[in-house]
Amino acid sequence: MEGSELWTILAWVLFWAVLIGAATLLLLRLLRRASVLVRICLVVVATVAVLVAGMVSAFNAMFISARDLEVMWYILAVASAVAIALSLVLGAGVSRNAARLVEAARRIGRGETLETSGPEGRRAAPAMTSELAALEQELEASSRSLAESREREAAIETARRELVSWISHDLRTPLASMRAMTEALEDGMASDVQGYYRKIIGQTEQMTAMVNDLLELSKIQAGTLHLRAEALDLYDLVSDALSDLAPLAAKRGIRLDGGGDRECMAVADGPSLARAVRNILLNAIIYSRPETDVHVSVGRDNGNAVIAVQDHCGGIPEEDLPHLFETGWQKDPARGTQGSLQGSYSGAGIGLSMVAGIVKAHGGSVTVRNVDGGCRFALKLPAGSLPEPSPAPASPKPGPLETTETNEGPGGTS
Repeated sequence: MEGSELWTILAWVLFWAVLIGAATLLLLRLLRRASVLVRICLVVVATVAVLVAGMVSAFNAMFISARDLEVMWYILAVASAVAIALSLVLGAGVSRNAARLVEAARRIGRGETLETSGPEGRRAAPAMTSELAALEQELEASSRSLAESREREAAIETARRELVSWISHDLRTPLASMRAMTEALEDGMASDVQGYYRKIIGQTEQMTAMVNDLLELSKIQAGTLHLRAEALDLYDLVSDALSDLAPLAAKRGIRLDGGGDRECMAVADGPSLARAVRNILLNAIIYSRPETDVHVSVGRDNGNAVIAVQDHCGGIPEEDLPHLFETGWQKDPARGTQGSLQGSYSGAGIGLSMVAGIVKAHGGSVTVRNVDGGCRFALKLPAGSLPEPSPAPASPKPGPLETTETNEGPGGTS
């Protein structure tokens, strides 16, 4: 074959390739919303057309015999038929898999969870290309994540409804009592006027404590609780809580036994952590049996500071332990509040959930477990220490955690 003939063949092949390629691109653009099967077939047909046109141009340039030309046409026809058939099979498989993914997306939209894996982890679905298989796995993962989110949302909504119902009940009771007492005072029917005033003040303090708890909890749940990190001596913080709650503990005949490391530093926000400790102690006093003791200790565990409160509440049923830190949860649906605790105990069922939120905001954790005759709450916080302060007049340090009587404890929820 001469060089001029070769260049002629190549020119014709290039001409047909450009012409058919441009026409194919135009058709693909016009059929961009068509199915994958149609587009794959169009690409294969275009490829076969370029091949046929190039071969015909070559045959004409080489002036081959009619018999050889007929044989080549048969070969091209069979090859084209096979290529188009294979493209149909491939396109049909891709189309089916794409349809499955579309249906999977619809199921996710309807709130269903995708489960396409068979027993023992084997996939029940037909094999896909790596791209489509990766897309299917992402859809499955998204489906599971959405299902978990829906479950969490449903649990939160249920807890919110229960909390609103319980708070409404707890607010209605003191309000009704206050109204009855004020009406009696207004009508001059109260025999003990000063006693009625004291009861009204107690009811008001109880509602104030409940509102304060709700405000603190709302800040925790909304992520707007602002903590001012500072190095605190947990020993002093617990000593202050014990002193504040001693009168209530004395009324209930509860003895407090304190001890632990003389200096135990932690980086924390003083007011919020004191509130958490106070709630734990309050629960211990409320649920411990009279004439028993509540042991409070401060120490370290693997580099963390730990505040532990152990009471004699008789223990908590194992099935109730996972619910103790849920907002609004209470074992007793009656949710009665003893008169001696009014003003210091909201009874809203949010005390321990607030404790858990405060400790978590500090980067720590709170745990509970049953021990002999009661249960033990442990607040674990990141430890820290202050640099050596400059010499200054120091006030006398309070003594070791003395046996005082408080009004909080770990036996239940407040």
